[in-house]
Amino acid sequence: MATIKTPEEIVILREGGRRLARLIELVKAETKVGVPIRDLDALFEREARAAGDAPAFLGYTPAGAERPFPASLCVSVNDEAVHGVPTESDYVLQDGDIVSLDAGLTHQGLITDMCTTVAVGTVDEIGLELITVAKKALMAGIHAARGGDRLGDIGAAIDAELDETGFGAIPDLGGHGVGHKVHEAPHIFHFGEAGTGAKLVPGMVITIEPTVSEGSIDIELAEDGYTYKTIDGSRTAQFEHTIVITNGEPEILTLP
Repeated sequence: MATIKTPEEIVILREGGRRLARLIELVKAETKVGVPIRDLDALFEREARAAGDAPAFLGYTPAGAERPFPASLCVSVNDEAVHGVPTESDYVLQDGDIVSLDAGLTHQGLITDMCTTVAVGTVDEIGLELITVAKKALMAGIHAARGGDRLGDIGAAIDAELDETGFGAIPDLGGHGVGHKVHEAPHIFHFGEAGTGAKLVPGMVITIEPTVSEGSIDIELAEDGYTYKTIDGSRTAQFEHTIVITNGEPEILTLP
């Protein structure tokens, strides 16, 4: 189970979350037609370090990976569900792209994590709906994460939000504890049965981050060892916040 964070640690995480949210907003504003995605990564790293913080993803080696992650920001375009590597790509953003921006920030030794999805230029109606539904799925999961509730309540709420939309959350991708490390226990499933799983305890700091697909919810790993893509080329959208569990409505840390 996730380490219960102290009030002092939550103060630091709160400030780190605000800083991360402002950085993501800065990068989002530059996510435009004609921009090389590697430039977005450079912008995030430069501004994070200028503020005295550090990109949490750069150099991080998650379980099962064969090498450290080689970027500060995950930039995942269209059918790239998560963990797109901008520093190893010459891709330039095109009109109609759907782009997820995912980053972690280390502030005073503690880590927060956040993702948003951007419609680049003119995106079709289904693509815009996909983005809207993914954001609603995240918020449904957050509202279900209260002290005394169960992990399964989060997934059940996301399931209910997606029901009858025609879209689905990719089951192999989930949220997690965060704070002292990029990934801590518990794993947060974005599907499930209400009333099941471990109990949520005030002071837990976790991420909720459903990745929603317009088609297949099956994914495969690309040759770079990090980027996961949908097997049928379906576009995806992802939103993520770092939250603190309380006895009532959880506190979202990654707000500007």
